[in-house]
Amino acid sequence: MSTTNTVVKLKKGEGRTIKAGGAWIFDNEIDTIEGRFNNGDVVSVIDFDGYGMGKGFINQNSKIRVRMLTRNPEQEINEDFLRVRVRNAWEYRKNVMLGGNTKSMPHTGNTDRPDLNCCRVVFGEADFLPGLTVDKYADVLVVECLALGMEQFKETIVNLLKEVMAEDGINIRGVYERSDARERQKEGLPKVKDFIGEPFDNPESVLITENGVQYDVDVVNGQKTGFFLDQKYNRNAIQRLCPGKRVLDCFTHMGTFALNAGLAGAREVTGLDISEYAVAQATNNAKLNHLENTVKFRAANVLDELPKLYEAGEKYDVVILDPPAFTKSKDATKNAIKGYREVNMKGLKLVNDGGYLATCSCSHFMTQELFTTMMHQAAKAVHKRLRQVEFRTQAPDHPILWNSAPGTEESYYLKFFIFQIVDEK
Repeated sequence: MSTTNTVVKLKKGEGRTIKAGGAWIFDNEIDTIEGRFNNGDVVSVIDFDGYGMGKGFINQNSKIRVRMLTRNPEQEINEDFLRVRVRNAWEYRKNVMLGGNTKSMPHTGNTDRPDLNCCRVVFGEADFLPGLTVDKYADVLVVECLALGMEQFKETIVNLLKEVMAEDGINIRGVYERSDARERQKEGLPKVKDFIGEPFDNPESVLITENGVQYDVDVVNGQKTGFFLDQKYNRNAIQRLCPGKRVLDCFTHMGTFALNAGLAGAREVTGLDISEYAVAQATNNAKLNHLENTVKFRAANVLDELPKLYEAGEKYDVVILDPPAFTKSKDATKNAIKGYREVNMKGLKLVNDGGYLATCSCSHFMTQELFTTMMHQAAKAVHKRLRQVEFRTQAPDHPILWNSAPGTEESYYLKFFIFQIVDEK
C-alpha cells in the first residue's frame, strides 16, 4: 500500500465539500501539492492554515483530485485500517438487513439469513471506502472499482471480506470483477471484466433469492454488477398492492417488480423492456418461480408502447415505472425532467381510478424536490389527482451518508413514490 509524505494544501475558503462531511476534493480547490507522488498514492490533506484534514488518495487524471479515506491526520492506511472498515461494513449489513432480528437468528449461513443472501456489502464513500462497490450474490462477490487509488486495496479488501463473512459461516466460492463502466476512463483506468483469484464455475448463472423470489443472475454480462439490489424493499412494498390486480411493469429489466407482483397473487402481470436479453432473463425467472402463466414479458420501447396501450383502451390496477437514469450529469437535468414527466404522464393515463402508480428515479441529480415538482406537473397535465401512499429511498445496504449541506449527498440517489389515483366523483 503506497503512502507518501506528500501534502495537499487547500485554498483559503475551499474544501467546502469535505468540511460539510463529504469525501471529495476537486482540482480547483487545491492551492499547492508538496512532495513527490504517483497517481493513486495516499497523501495528507491540510487546510490553508495548516490544519490537518485527514488522508486520501490522489489522482491528477480526475477532477475529483483527492478521495478521502480518513479524517484522522495521524491514521496509518494499512491492512489493519482496511480490516476495521470491512468489519464495520459487514456488521452494519447484519444489523439493518435482518429487520432487527439478528439476536434471534443463528449465524450459520445464507439460508438462515435471507436478506443477506443478496445485498451490497460495500457502498463506496458511504462505507468510507471511496470508489469501491462490492455486491454479494449468494456465495459470490462482485466487485466494481471506479477509482485509481482503490486499485491497490481492492484485493486486500476482498480477502478481508471473505475472512469476516467466514466467521458467520458464510463461505464465498468466488469473486468476479465488473469494473467495466465508462467512469474508469476518467480515472485513467482500463475497463476490467475478470475473476479476482481462482475462477469459479458458471458465473453467468448465479441463483439468488430476494423477497422470496428466485433470480438467475449473470454477473458477467448483466447490467452493472448483474442485478439491481437497491430496490429490494421497494419491490417488497408493492406486493401488498397486487393481489388479484392487473399489473404493468415498465422497464422491467430482469422482471423484478413484475415477479414480486406475481408472487403476491396478481391475476395478470405484463413486463416491458427494450432489451431482448433482459426479456429473456425475465421470462426465465418467471419459469424459475412457476409464475409463467400469470407473469409475461415482451420487448418494447416503453415510451412508444404506453401511448399504444392507451389508444387500445388498456387499463391497469397497478403501473410501475422504474426507468434508467435519464441524467448522469447536472447539465442534463433539465432534459431529464422532461423525460421523467413524459413517461409519468403516459403511465398515469393507464391507471384505473383508485389504482396505483409506483414511480422512481435513480439519478443523484434528480433531487427529491425536482422529482416531486415533476410529479405535480405530470398529474396536472393529464388531469389526475394523486394520493401519496408512501415515499421510499434505496435499501439500507446502500446507506445515505448525510452531510451538513442537505441535498448534496453523493450517496443519495434513489427516490421511490407510491401514489393512488383518486376519483373525487
